[in-house]
This record gives sequence, C-alpha cells and structure tokens, in this order.
Amino acid sequence: MKYQLPQVYFSKIMRAIVEFDLIQEGDAILIGLSGGKDSLFLTYALTMMRERLKKHFSLRTFTVNPGFNLDFDAEALRAFSQSLDIPFAIQTVDIASMLETEANKSACYTCAFFRRGAVNRYAKEQGCNKIAYAHHNDDAVETLLMSLLYSGQIQTFAPKTYLDRSGITVIRPLIYLRESEIQEAVCFHGMTPIPSPCPRDGNTARQKVKALIAKLTAENPLIYPHLAAALRKNNIGELWPPAKNRQEMAATYQCFMKEKT
Repeated sequence: MKYQLPQVYFSKIMRAIVEFDLIQEGDAILIGLSGGKDSLFLTYALTMMRERLKKHFSLRTFTVNPGFNLDFDAEALRAFSQSLDIPFAIQTVDIASMLETEANKSACYTCAFFRRGAVNRYAKEQGCNKIAYAHHNDDAVETLLMSLLYSGQIQTFAPKTYLDRSGITVIRPLIYLRESEIQEAVCFHGMTPIPSPCPRDGNTARQKVKALIAKLTAENPLIYPHLAAALRKNNIGELWPPAKNRQEMAATYQCFMKEKT
C-alpha cells in the first residue's frame, strides 16, 4: 500500500520527530488507539513513517474500552489496524464504576489515570519501549490555559516524557499539527472515527476552554499564536518569586515592628 500525506503534514511530523528525538532505531511503539480522529490519523501517519524512514521500528495499537457503553464495538478498529499491518489488542477497564468510587475527583482526571495505567501495563507486557499518543497542538495550548485557569499553574504536557516507574517513553508526534488539519486529513483518507463513549463528551472543562479560545481568536487572530508561543520555556516572562511561609518572613517582619513598651 502507498501511504500519502500532504508535504506540510509530513514536514510538521518530521519536525517533531527530529526536534524532540521521538523515534530511535529498534523502537517498539504502542499507539493508543481510541478510535477518534486524532488516534486514527496518528496510526496512519506512523505507518507511513515506518515505510519511509531509514530507522526501523515496530508498531502496535491498543484500545481501552472504558465500559461506558455496552455497545462499544472495536471491530472497526481491529480492521483498520490490520489494513495497516499492525497488531491490535483491546482491553476493557471498568472506568464507569471507578468514577463512582472516585466521585470526589475530576472525572476526566480519573478516566485518564486508569486509561494510562492500562496502556502502560500492556506496553510493558508486549516489550514496547514507547507509547505514542495523538495529542496535537490545540491540545497542548488548551492544556496550558486549563492549567492556568483551573489549577493556578503554568504548564502543559511535553512532546516527549520518560516515565521513571515503567521505563517507558511517551511520544506525541502530532504536536505541531492543528486539530483542523487532522480533521481534513481524516476526511480526505476516508477514515471513519467511532463516536466517543464518554458520557461527558462535549461538556468538559477542556471543551469550555476550547470554546473560549475560539471566541477570543475570532475577535483577535493573534490569540492562538500567542498562546502557542507561551508553550516554550524561553517565552516565560517575569513572574513573582515563590511564596514565603511565615517562618521565612518572621525575621523581616520583626524588623518592621516596634518594641512594646
């Protein structure tokens, strides 16, 4: 099969691979395949890279069934993987029940935590040294703004992350692609994403931040580029120093206070 992508897409993926050193000779890469447009495109793109790059690496796909929908059917994902000559596996993780027991925590955090755990375990079982996720540039920008608004921290996920506990490296080859570009590519190649089984789909903090960015960008086209620029450490401007505790401020405080008479 001949795999094709527009040159601009290929260039952006290659930029991520080269800049962040995402793929090495002999890598065994497990792709987190949810069935959404992003993970479908990532699977196709890495298959193309497997054929075109000098470096030799293997691919597997892995799907987590979160148990939200009894009609969740992964056969289309199995067929998609097989058409690309990639081994496929699926595992059911009863995240729906876990959300009830972890009701005091964010549903999205809990879901992501157990999904990642299942993917990490399977990667270790299969001897994979890397896991590829389909996070794109919009995801990184939204995560930055979500972190600032909802936790008071300036941070986002990295294009490449080494997991100390498992010895696995997480890579995100689509980090320079916009979500709209991925949507166009999926339509062009006739890929059919499966509906998200998440009962909160479209009603999450991420969706609210996505809508906020779209609204602000409609008013000022520079909003998104400025947010994307803020992903870089060298673009962090002047910030306040870390907060001091009472003990650290005690000596200075006493210098200001008059002795009681």
